[in-house]
Amino acid sequence: MAPLSQYPSGETTPTPPSGSGESPKDPRWAQEQLDLRNRQLGHAGVARAQGILAGRYRLQGSEEAFALLKTASQQSNIKLHTLADAVVRTPAPDPEATAWFPGRARSHPPRLPWLRPEGSARHNQGAVLKAALHRVLTITQTPMGNVQLAESGRLHLARHTGLNEYFTDFFAFVDAPTTSCAQAASARRQVTVRDVGTAAVFDEASRHAILQTGSRAAHSLPLANANGQVLGMISSHHERPSSGFTRAQLAALQQTGTDVGRWLSWHWRTVVLDALEHLHTQAVSTCRRPDGAPVGP
Repeated sequence: MAPLSQYPSGETTPTPPSGSGESPKDPRWAQEQLDLRNRQLGHAGVARAQGILAGRYRLQGSEEAFALLKTASQQSNIKLHTLADAVVRTPAPDPEATAWFPGRARSHPPRLPWLRPEGSARHNQGAVLKAALHRVLTITQTPMGNVQLAESGRLHLARHTGLNEYFTDFFAFVDAPTTSCAQAASARRQVTVRDVGTAAVFDEASRHAILQTGSRAAHSLPLANANGQVLGMISSHHERPSSGFTRAQLAALQQTGTDVGRWLSWHWRTVVLDALEHLHTQAVSTCRRPDGAPVGP
């Protein structure tokens, strides 16, 4: 997977429309503004994947491409937007190839010593992210936090706890540098914001979204693979300004980030590529030329 800053992204974050009735200097977004932006960004990646698939397999149109994406997503138990992002970022299979990834080596998921019980949970992204967030919040001693995954050139909110709806809608997608999570992703290191109210990293809209949920300090932990590529982020939020964390806490957080980054890398190489392979097989087997031969990419 590419570093966050190198992900291809053909879309830009829509500017919040004016006319919300607030002062021009008011940092708050109206709910309808957030809903519109999130629908646009959520649909954009899927639409790009639909276009790629329709052209590659000579489909009837975007609806047939969407049906392929939806089926592969459901059967592989991964999010539709995750699969769409993989279609966009993964080089196409060879023309006429029956397999997208011939000879691909497979492996078991890495062990996560803090995941209890392990078993089938080791293969489930939702279970791993839930356990990882719980571990980070236990280390940082706070009930508020969230997990983001790097997709389509931005961070996409994947899990959260203790944060209100305005916060989760506002930070559903992050691609601007004016947040601590984006700063941590860019720097590929942990970032502590001791006082959200005065930290220069935030723009005023982001600052307001954090303060209004009751957070006065934040800590962001990159989830990186063995090559240092950022695959996601876990952030903790704190009710009072922070004095920082001990070396032991920072070391435990760093190990957690390494563990989760390694697991996310395995998930991509195994579960996500399995889903792409399934999608390719379905497309080749169901979409045929008039002579009955399968349609190649």
